[in-house]
Amino acid sequence: MPVAQRAPAPAAAPVPRARLRDEPAAAPGTGRFWPGLLPFLAVLAVVTRLPSFARPLWNPDEGFLATEARMLTQGAVLYRTVVDRKPPVLPWLYELCFTLFGDGSLLPLKALAVLAQLLTAVLLASLARRRWGERAGRTAGALYLLVSIGLAPEDAQAAAFEVFMVPWTVAAMWCADRGRWGAAGLAVAAAMLTKQTGGAVLAPVLLLLWTARGRAAGAAALTLGAVLPVAAVACVTGPARLLFWSVTGSGTYASVAGSVLLAIDRAAANASVVCLACAGLLVPAGALVLARRRAAPPELWLWLAASAVAVATGFHFFGHYYLQLLPPLALLGTCALCSLPRRMLLTAGGLSVLSCGWFLCWGFTGEPPDLPHSVKVARAVRERTAPTARVLFWGMHPEQYWLAGRPPAGRFLTAGLLTNYSGGRGPSRVGEAYGVPGSWPVFRRELRRRPPELIVDDSRGKPYAPSRLPSLRAVLERSYERVGAADGAVLYVRIPDPPALTAGPRAAPRPPPPAPVPARAAPGRR
Repeated sequence: MPVAQRAPAPAAAPVPRARLRDEPAAAPGTGRFWPGLLPFLAVLAVVTRLPSFARPLWNPDEGFLATEARMLTQGAVLYRTVVDRKPPVLPWLYELCFTLFGDGSLLPLKALAVLAQLLTAVLLASLARRRWGERAGRTAGALYLLVSIGLAPEDAQAAAFEVFMVPWTVAAMWCADRGRWGAAGLAVAAAMLTKQTGGAVLAPVLLLLWTARGRAAGAAALTLGAVLPVAAVACVTGPARLLFWSVTGSGTYASVAGSVLLAIDRAAANASVVCLACAGLLVPAGALVLARRRAAPPELWLWLAASAVAVATGFHFFGHYYLQLLPPLALLGTCALCSLPRRMLLTAGGLSVLSCGWFLCWGFTGEPPDLPHSVKVARAVRERTAPTARVLFWGMHPEQYWLAGRPPAGRFLTAGLLTNYSGGRGPSRVGEAYGVPGSWPVFRRELRRRPPELIVDDSRGKPYAPSRLPSLRAVLERSYERVGAADGAVLYVRIPDPPALTAGPRAAPRPPPPAPVPARAAPGRR
């Protein structure tokens, strides 16, 4: 009995699949792909970043980088006389821009952030075009830029770490997709040296390497490409200092102890904002899941999962952390749209345009948190000090140094480095005992050798107030007097002849200075 023939499947868009390593690239088509797409993406990148130019800065990360870079241009040494928990690439980029264009404005950095977003979109378009065709390439590039501002303006519009890290992560996937393992390793290293969590892209890169031919040679090239830049930077900064400030010195900062409820609340809130911004990507992906189709290559899912782990690392869940999720989401959404009817593409595009417009309006009308306060405090400091006066802003807004145009009194630019306070962390894990290991002996030595002319207590009732810190409280009581306030911040001026040093039968003897700290005990000197 003859075998019955199966009825032909109904006409529908083919389900996309991952292209194998030995398959040829997608056909170039008409040759008008890039000439038509690049100007459109460039305009879209500028439009989506316009709110960033409307304010001098958007968040304390920009203020930290600006103050840090100004110190570097004046002779400071990274991880020695100015310190940060981040890798050195972005501080050096800020320093370069300040050297070339002056340190009074962040406009050059904001322009570079536009270019970084444009480069990310172009690489995503190239990846999608190679796998699923030209329409997919246009879709991926446009959708990424539309959702790239889908966070609070202080997170999405700042020229900070994630914006400059994301192009390197996409470049790593772009190179791995083409079997260029040495270049992929270089991109992974550049991502890690911009921000530590950029190393998460190594997971999907390794998966692509596992499915490729010539794995041994590829692994050697990938390893060499990833190790050499890190080794070169370590030679410049000092291996022990780079390791301490980028990895090992942040144990208490990366702990969730004392802030579990805050972490959960912030994670849920920022995840909700991202879901709203990415509705145009999540709707088609959800449609595929409901249809039980497996359209996306596994390396894209792994990329998304690794990025989610990177967002959760440290349990802080700040909004700008979520920017790392957007490139894999853009590719997954594009992949889903390739196998759905064209009306779904129009729906996804419409949702993305609407959400982009909403976040643009938010960016133009929103005010950076605490920027008006920082401006008032900086103005008060300028009125009371000379341009060369060393100042200590005891708070979480390092932009005050940059706005006031006054040099910091030491290497620690925020109270968070010395107390472990961050973003509203509960008081149970804030104090001298929880700061960066070895930081307080160095801080006390700096205050003793070159005391600041003015100390600004900007704690405003937070858990890191001087009243909770014996070392700082003693310095204020012995050598400073209150002279005023500015928008809640208390100003203390140094007493030329502290009472502890005046002669008299009732004068208390001045306590001996702390013993010098051995070089190996100071952070960054191990």
